[in-house]
Amino acid sequence: MAAIPISSTAGRSAPADTFPAQRYAKVAAVLFLVSAVIGGIGEAYVPSRIIVSNDPAATAANVRALNTLFRLGFATYLIEALADVALAVIFYYLLRPVDRTLALLTAFLGLLSTALYAVAESFYFAPSLLLGGAKYLTVFSPEQINALVLLSFRMFQSIGGLFLVFYGAGWMIRGYLIYRSGYLPKWLGVLLAIGGFGFVAQTFSFVLAPRYVSPLQLVPFMISGLALMFWLFAKGIDAQQWEAAQRRTHALA
Repeated sequence: MAAIPISSTAGRSAPADTFPAQRYAKVAAVLFLVSAVIGGIGEAYVPSRIIVSNDPAATAANVRALNTLFRLGFATYLIEALADVALAVIFYYLLRPVDRTLALLTAFLGLLSTALYAVAESFYFAPSLLLGGAKYLTVFSPEQINALVLLSFRMFQSIGGLFLVFYGAGWMIRGYLIYRSGYLPKWLGVLLAIGGFGFVAQTFSFVLAPRYVSPLQLVPFMISGLALMFWLFAKGIDAQQWEAAQRRTHALA
């Protein structure tokens, strides 16, 4: 019996290394969901339960009374950060066949934004030290301690908003790479680029014209993020197109 040439089986199934790409696409969808849900809890729900605008005493009292919830808010960031780091690496893998350099840049921007947000989160956690009852804090009056607690939360919110530009820029470039990829829909790339620009716009509004800052600037990313999550979970990537892009990348290397 004549041997069957290996090349004759090429059209029957996707090459082996496309299957990890499909798995990574599914994992990215799950991580995106985890990041969105956990981030919403830690960045919106928990602070809304604890921080009382312009009332340091009430805010400090909430930290004491809702200490478990307060600490849970910080723990959610740790989970979100792990998810975001993994997403940065996965999207580098998925998008490097389009442009390795730009894909690497998006990974770097994702890691940088996660690290910079950690600086903001350190101010979120600072009230646990201020209200810890350490002897060296007795030089401050209770009113001063309460004011420092509220100031720490304000620093958390302000610093978090100062560096969203890196997160947004990363998603703008990812949107561009998705648009060019051929294995993910172009409309999805356009949506993500617009959504990423919303973060950039909010950062510069916060720095240059604070009165124009609005949560509506982030709505496009919420829409595009949901679209990306559902697409990756339901459809994944076009394995044949991804492999073709991978071969072109190797040929140019």
